[in-house]
Amino acid sequence: MTETDSSPVPRLPGSPAQAKPFLIDRIIEASGRNIFLVLILTVFGMAAAIWALARTPLDAIPDLSDVQVIVYTEWEGRSPDLVEDQITYPISTRFIAAPKVKFVRGESMFGKSFVYVIFEDGTDIYWARSRVIEYLSSVKGMLPEGVNPVIGPDATGVGWVFEYALEDRTGKQNLADLRSFQDWHLRYALESVKGVSEVAPVGGFVKQ
Repeated sequence: MTETDSSPVPRLPGSPAQAKPFLIDRIIEASGRNIFLVLILTVFGMAAAIWALARTPLDAIPDLSDVQVIVYTEWEGRSPDLVEDQITYPISTRFIAAPKVKFVRGESMFGKSFVYVIFEDGTDIYWARSRVIEYLSSVKGMLPEGVNPVIGPDATGVGWVFEYALEDRTGKQNLADLRSFQDWHLRYALESVKGVSEVAPVGGFVKQ
């Protein structure tokens, strides 16, 4: 008669009997036990993906430019130094303390002044334009008589999509006639197109 030993056989560390299932194994096992729940989650995931794809705005050329408002002032016949002292500097210093303004850039040239007011990222462009108009009303008293600063269109350089030129191949129209046709006929027809913010003519002779 023999006597058997019922004590458990010791296992070596790292043997297959002691290996715990990985996380992915447990996920697969739980998915197999809950097939209906997996199907419901899959349907909701596909519906959310279709909804996001239909409503996500996509741009062929994303606009990564800053939120800025351009203040343009014209003072005919004045030198850049005079324009800088009398127009660009007073306007620039006034906008430094405006809310949500990151920095202000000024540029002076012969008879013209440009002030670029750069706002913080995420600022609504129409809110920024209204703040610029509000501050401009308080700075007009500091400018020379007859000078009227205006703000640029609500569009960035990315929106500059089309250029054209008017040519008279018959030789019957001069540059003044072409510019008049551009300013009084063609310009308004183009501005009536949906999505067009501004038509900026350059060149020709402007009739006074």
